[in-house]
Amino acid sequence: MRHGMTNKKLNRTSEHRKALLMNMLNSLIKYEQIKTTLPKAKFLKPQADKIITLGKKETLQTTKILVSKLQDIKSANKVKKTLSKRYEKRNGGYTRIIKAGFRYGDNAPMAIIEFVDRDIEAKKVDKKNREPAKEAEKKEDKKNSYGLIYSFNHE
Repeated sequence: MRHGMTNKKLNRTSEHRKALLMNMLNSLIKYEQIKTTLPKAKFLKPQADKIITLGKKETLQTTKILVSKLQDIKSANKVKKTLSKRYEKRNGGYTRIIKAGFRYGDNAPMAIIEFVDRDIEAKKVDKKNREPAKEAEKKEDKKNSYGLIYSFNHE
């Protein structure tokens, strides 16, 4: 019987489930908003809230626990320095789940999970300017229209 079992299994082995949770936590901390399936979002929400609560405590022990759970020092630093300061006055409920329709391929229910007072600019962390890339493409005249480099050295 499953009395008192809190976690969903998500049809994965325990190692796969732990890796999935860690990767989704890191993405949520980095971008402050991610789109995923509804069961994964419901699985992630309590874990993300626990991570923020851990970050609010200013001890070496909690820092070590954060680094061990996230396996990423940048994410742990963002939790300790940015997110814990943002939610200093809030007692829980740091994330929200917004239902986002159904996925086209398999009709899976989709959801957006985000921090409550999120930074809008966090979504653009990895985005690079496209302008220099377009200028570099125009300067290269050894590429054909398909982007393939060709040469005629037959020896």
